Amino acid sequence: MSMASIIPVSAHQVITPCPGVSFTPYHAGHVLGACMFLIDIAGLKILYTGDYSREEDRHLVKAEVPPIHPDVLIIESTYGVQTLEGREEKEARFTTLVHNIIRRGGHVLLPTFALGRAQELLLILDEYWKKHPDLHSVPVYYASSLARKSMAVFQTYIHTMNNNVRSRFAKRDNPFVFKHISNVPHSRGWERKIAEGPPCVVLASPGFADSGPSRELLELWAPDSRNGIIITGYSIEGTMAREIQSEPDEIMSLKGNPIPRKFSVDEISFSAHVDYSQNSEFIEMVKAQHIVLVHGEQTAMGRLRAAMTDRYKSRDEDVKIHTPRNLETLELTFRGERVAKAIGHLAAQPPQPGDVLSGLLVSKDYSYTLLDPRDLRDFTGLSTNIVTQRQKMTLNVGWDLVRWHLEGMFGKVEEGLDKDGVPTIRVMGAVDVKQAQEHELILEWDSSASNDMIADSTLALVTGIDKSPASVKLTTQPHSHSHAPEHPHPHADIEDESGPVTRIRRLAMFLEAHFGEVELHMPEDADEHEHEQGEDSNEAALLVRLDEADALINLVTLTVESTSEQLKRRVEAVLDMALSTVSSLNESFTSGVPLLSEEAGLPDTVKDKSDSPAVLLGDEEGKPSLPAISEDAEHAEDEAGSKVEVTKDGGDVVEAPAGGETMKGTERPAGEAAEEGDGDDDSESGTDDDAILQVHA
Repeated sequence: MSMASIIPVSAHQVITPCPGVSFTPYHAGHVLGACMFLIDIAGLKILYTGDYSREEDRHLVKAEVPPIHPDVLIIESTYGVQTLEGREEKEARFTTLVHNIIRRGGHVLLPTFALGRAQELLLILDEYWKKHPDLHSVPVYYASSLARKSMAVFQTYIHTMNNNVRSRFAKRDNPFVFKHISNVPHSRGWERKIAEGPPCVVLASPGFADSGPSRELLELWAPDSRNGIIITGYSIEGTMAREIQSEPDEIMSLKGNPIPRKFSVDEISFSAHVDYSQNSEFIEMVKAQHIVLVHGEQTAMGRLRAAMTDRYKSRDEDVKIHTPRNLETLELTFRGERVAKAIGHLAAQPPQPGDVLSGLLVSKDYSYTLLDPRDLRDFTGLSTNIVTQRQKMTLNVGWDLVRWHLEGMFGKVEEGLDKDGVPTIRVMGAVDVKQAQEHELILEWDSSASNDMIADSTLALVTGIDKSPASVKLTTQPHSHSHAPEHPHPHADIEDESGPVTRIRRLAMFLEAHFGEVELHMPEDADEHEHEQGEDSNEAALLVRLDEADALINLVTLTVESTSEQLKRRVEAVLDMALSTVSSLNESFTSGVPLLSEEAGLPDTVKDKSDSPAVLLGDEEGKPSLPAISEDAEHAEDEAGSKVEVTKDGGDVVEAPAGGETMKGTERPAGEAAEEGDGDDDSESGTDDDAILQVHA
């Protein structure tokens, strides 16, 4: 059952078991087929080496260095800070020891595991026997049924080995078809027959010599000084292979009887693990920010961690090295960058520095795409729907009182008729308040997080109008008429609190409270310093002076210019606070509303700064300057294919649904009281604050 679930893969093949998770195997050396895995989880990369070797031996390639630098490196630490001798020196010393034991008439025991180092040693011995005819009469055995079965695998997968093996195979010479090595016939009592026979070499498993054929032969050959044992791999504490290296006088048999030890003991590491020099080199080549040491004894791991920490510390590199215990959970925190690709309409025009790019952020398989809502269906196959909500409620007050309270709360509302001719007030461009009947209101809005919030506040405000003390005061006036002259003086101090005059005055007062001296800077009053620098400003600005430095605030773009970077930053910080203070709720919510629109032009009259902070007055007739209504229109096409005309009014964008709608745009600051009168005051005073916007489908 388990064999049917095994899927063979090749090195460098990317495996994706589920979206956002992938594995890429790389050659690890060590044994045939060993791989280290580069794991990618939502962009977080982890390299898990397992057991690996950086030394190319007689048949295996050395471990590869992945081309990608991972965030985490989980790596073995078998040898700690121990450095092993080179391959050629090891092989020469190994064959010399074997030959010397044979010459003195002894038997050679090589405890080894069935796979990996056993095949490497067999290749070395077969080549050495081939070069020394005097050894042809000395048999070499490998005593492992698993090793015998695995030989078919080694003889088949030549293409996964190094160039040395592949080149020999190309010449019809399979190095794993041994000429001087054979498998031990597994008959009953074969260990004693070989032990009592002529000199020979036996590779027996297991490598730790705790049990099995290697332990049986060890106990049989230990009392004879002509024999010898060569430990060729890594051995752990508590095993016979580790204990025998201390060359004790006696060893304990599996039956508990002491056995004298007289044979020679040598240790030559053919371990397929990296030593300190190879391990440290690999760690530095990978360049991971977190290194997790595993597969090693506590002492060896601690020494390796200390050595690598000293290396990084000497170079002022911040690399974290962890040595968790078995079953210990290691928690790491990563703050990587996530990149979203803009496509479709958003990518048609590259944004400039400082531009705000907005759209829908689509996440799929841990990749992010930013696109315009119009492109959602084309690029993702997803469809969108708009939920329009309606809330009916009883109205116990007049329509004018509703408008007055909405203007007082939100600052600016748009009044007009919907496509059915129903009186409508649009709040913050999101919520329509409709007078369905004389005593009935309908709130209508397209549902979204922000629109629902505006609708909730509108509903709470309207339901409390009849209980508001301000409503009672406004509706109990005995009479109301205008005292304004029919033809006011052209220089009368008329201030529309919804226009730019009051807003600039408030801004100037705010800045003056922080910096002490603020004056209005008009285009015709540009100072000589600006003309010397070739500057030609055609826009009104506020000039802030502090000590010997000054800063100029453009009242249209709301940008700050100054020769002093420190003063510029201070003015920008205060300007942000001032705008949030003097702006209405509607302006604060939509943001980016200038004090003067570029279409509105400049007022004609300026009050002297000696009387009060710089104030812009109205035109020659005393009327406050209104933002001009742009005749330009932007057209957008919705998903159904109908076109919606968007008309800009004083910097604010008003959108109307397809079908046509007439909206009347008015602008009032938050908290402004309604004009007391019988409705004829506007005509008497000669002011008209209303403008008609026609929106076409």
